Amino acid sequence: EVQLVESGGVLVQPGGSLRLSCAASGFTFSSYAMSWLRQAPGKGPQWVSAINSGGGTTYYADSVKGRFTISRDNAKNTLYLHMNSLKPEDTALYYCGRVRTVVAAAEGLYEYDYWGQGTQVTVSS
Repeated sequence: EVQLVESGGVLVQPGGSLRLSCAASGFTFSSYAMSWLRQAPGKGPQWVSAINSGGGTTYYADSVKGRFTISRDNAKNTLYLHMNSLKPEDTALYYCGRVRTVVAAAEGLYEYDYWGQGTQVTVSS
């Protein structure tokens, strides 16, 4: 059974940093590209970042470029999102998704077949 379990979300002050984790199980993690997505209250899902199966290629939404870093540890079957200079508009439920099809990588267009339940990030003073 494929499982994706996110963790690391907390309440943080503007300008702060966080590291989110996504623990994967039930499939060969190193064979799949992965993404982070987020959904703010009252809004639809937004793609945040993606990484290829080997970890050598990454893509970011313009809204997080330069502040967030995606990475993965294939030996630990874990995906990460390092978040710096957090802003109130980063407040959202963050979740990871397993990429089924890459439609347009740099534009953040992917099809997913599995995603986790998410972890809440709240940026507020």
